[in-house]
Amino acid sequence: MRLTAEHLDWTVQSKKLLDNVSLTVEPGQNYGLVGPNGSGKTTLLKLLAGLRKPRTGQVLLDGQPISRMRQRDIAQTLALVEQQAETTDRLNVRQAVGLGRTPFLSPLRPWSEQDDIIVARALNDVDMAHMADRLWHTLSGGERQRVHIARALAQQPNILLLDEPTNHLDIHHQLSILQLVRQLPVTVVIALHDLNQAMACDRIGVMDHGHLVADGPPAEVLTTERLQTTFGVQADLIEDPLDGSHIMRFRNAI
Repeated sequence: MRLTAEHLDWTVQSKKLLDNVSLTVEPGQNYGLVGPNGSGKTTLLKLLAGLRKPRTGQVLLDGQPISRMRQRDIAQTLALVEQQAETTDRLNVRQAVGLGRTPFLSPLRPWSEQDDIIVARALNDVDMAHMADRLWHTLSGGERQRVHIARALAQQPNILLLDEPTNHLDIHHQLSILQLVRQLPVTVVIALHDLNQAMACDRIGVMDHGHLVADGPPAEVLTTERLQTTFGVQADLIEDPLDGSHIMRFRNAI
C-alpha cells in the first residue's frame, strides 16, 4: 500500500514543527526517517498515522485522504509503534498484544481462535512468548517496547510506522527486531536514531528543523556534507568488500 504526504504543515503555539513536508513511500518499501532530536520525525509519524490533523496538506493511503476515513478503517490498515505508550490497566503481556485485534472485533465478529493464533505469532516474532502471562507493570523498558511492536504486528497492518523502535533494546533484540521489520511484506516508515541502522533501508528521508531536506537511497543521502550540515559530525562512508553494504565511521563532532 502506498503512503503519501502532501505539503504537510504542523504548528504548536506559533512554532512551526513541520514545514511543507511531502513524500511518497511505495508499496513494500522500507523508508527510514532520520534527523537530529526535535527535527520533526515524531510529529510527522503522528500525522502519517492520522493521530493529528495537519494545519495544511493531507495524507493519502493509496490515494484516499486519511481525513475521510473512519478511525476503525485506518486501524485495520495502519499501525503505529510510538516511543512512549503506557497503560494503567492491569494487563498481562498476552492481553496487551491482543489489543491489536480490537479494530477487527464487533458484536458480529467476536474474538476467535484465529485471533489467538495471530497474537501467539506476534509474541513469538518479538521473542516474548515466554512472558505472555507476565503483568505489564513488571516488564523492563525493552520488554515493553517488544510488546508494543507485537501489538502492532497483531493488527496485521498494510503500513507499519515505528518511532525509534530499538530504543531501550539490547543489541541482540535491536538486530532481531530490525531484521523482522525488513522481512515483513508491508510498507514501513521507521524513525531511527542510529544512522548505521538506517543504511539498511530502501530509502531515507532526512528531517532538519521541520523540513524534509533530503530523500533518496541511503548512500546518496547520507553524504559527508549532509552529515556535517544536519548532524554536526564528521564521518566517512565505508563499503564492506564482502557484501558491498555501507557503514559510517564517525570521526568527531564539529
